[in-house]
Amino acid sequence: MVTELRLMAVHAHPDDESSKGAATTARYAAEGARVLVVTLTGGELGDILNPAMDLPEVHGRIADVRRDEMAKAAEILGVEHSWLGYHDSGLPQGDPLPPLPEGCFALEPLDGPTERLVRVIREFRPHVMTTYDENGGYPHPDHIRCHEVSVAAYEAAGDYRRYPDAGNPWNVSKLYYNHGFLRRRFKLLQDEFAKHGRTGPFEKWLQHWDTELDVFESRVTTRIQCSDYFPQRDDALRSHATQIDPNGDFFTAPIEWQQRLWPTEEFELARSRVPVSLPETDLFAGMQP
Repeated sequence: MVTELRLMAVHAHPDDESSKGAATTARYAAEGARVLVVTLTGGELGDILNPAMDLPEVHGRIADVRRDEMAKAAEILGVEHSWLGYHDSGLPQGDPLPPLPEGCFALEPLDGPTERLVRVIREFRPHVMTTYDENGGYPHPDHIRCHEVSVAAYEAAGDYRRYPDAGNPWNVSKLYYNHGFLRRRFKLLQDEFAKHGRTGPFEKWLQHWDTELDVFESRVTTRIQCSDYFPQRDDALRSHATQIDPNGDFFTAPIEWQQRLWPTEEFELARSRVPVSLPETDLFAGMQP
C-alpha cells in the first residue's frame, strides 16, 4: 500500500515549473504529497523579459539571480527542488539557425543526463513524473532534450542492469506530459474580456496560433482541479523576476475569471505501470493510499 505519495516534475529551466503545472504541484504539496521539482539547466542564457530587471548588475550575475528566483518559487509552491546541473542551450534564432553553444545541455550525449536523472529518481522514488511531450511544449532545444532525458530515465530507473551505481532500482508508476497552453483556454479568456467591454491581450496570440497545435487538447487525458492554487502559481511565476513582466499578458485576466472559466491544469498520460481509467482527475489515480 502507498503510504506517502510522491510527485516529481521535471523541467528544462527555472521558471518552467511556475508556468507549467504549478497549481497542480502546489495543490498536491498542500494536500500532503512530497513534490520534487527537478530543473535540468540553470537558465543562464534566458533573455531578461522584465524591463525593470534589465540592469548591468543583473546581467553580470544572471546564473546566481536565477538560482535565487528558483528558490523563492519553490518556497511559494511548497515543493522541494533539485538542480541537475547542465548549462542552458539558449533559443537559437535566425535563418539559418546559429549553432548551439559548446557544452550546452542540448548537445550532451543522452546517457549522461539520463544517468543523473535516474539517480534522482532512485533517491526520491516518485510514483508519478511529469515532463514535456516530444515537441518540448515548444521547440526549444532544452525542452526537447528534457523530454528525451525524462522518458529515457523513466524507462531506465527500474532496470537493475542500467546505471547500477546510481542507486537501487525504482519503477515510476506513471509518466505525464504537460499540456498547459491550449488555444481554447485563451479563446475563452479573450471572449470574457469582450463581454466586459475590455480589450483582451490574447487576440494577437490567437491570430498567429498554429491551428495544428489544437491537436494537443485532443491528447489531454487528465484534468486536475487546482483553481484554488492559481494565486500561488502566479506568485511563483512573479518570483522569476528576470523572466516575467508583472505587467505583462500573463497577469491581465483576473484570477476570478480563470477560476470560473478554466479551473484545471491539463496533462497527457504517456506511460503507466498501473491500471488506468481515462479520463482522469488525479495524477495518482490507481495508487491512492
